Amino acid sequence: MARDLRAPDPLTPAELRLSRLCSTAARVRWLRALLLWRPVALAGYGVATAAGWIWGAALLLSPAPRSEGGVVVCAGLPSWAFGRGGTTIGAIYLTRDNVAERVLRHEAVHRAQWRRYGLAFIPLYFAAGHDARGNRFEIEAGLADGGYADT
Repeated sequence: MARDLRAPDPLTPAELRLSRLCSTAARVRWLRALLLWRPVALAGYGVATAAGWIWGAALLLSPAPRSEGGVVVCAGLPSWAFGRGGTTIGAIYLTRDNVAERVLRHEAVHRAQWRRYGLAFIPLYFAAGHDARGNRFEIEAGLADGGYADT
């Protein structure tokens, strides 16, 4: 399942407020330093992984999750349970059927980003921008592997 290559839809007012809040939070030096402190980031990664696992396991009625390159894949979920073609939360990749090798390689980079930034990854990701083609985290993970650019 390829991801949509069109320009993203304009942000809703609520999404715009969230984006601005995340951008502001990402610029608060002491907060950023605290959240990026290794013990706090690893704890945040653990919390995010647990939340992803609970969400995926609660909705997954058929096949058991499987591990692929360090990412735990919860496939077969309803499309409303994740964003775009799939979403990685901590070490958990939530998707319906978007499990090609290149996509899992892309999601493994997001897992590493979660591990590095912990819960700070959330405001940092949103602050990086709505359009994946300009979002530094998506670029680092590989736009083509994520289905954001023609290969």
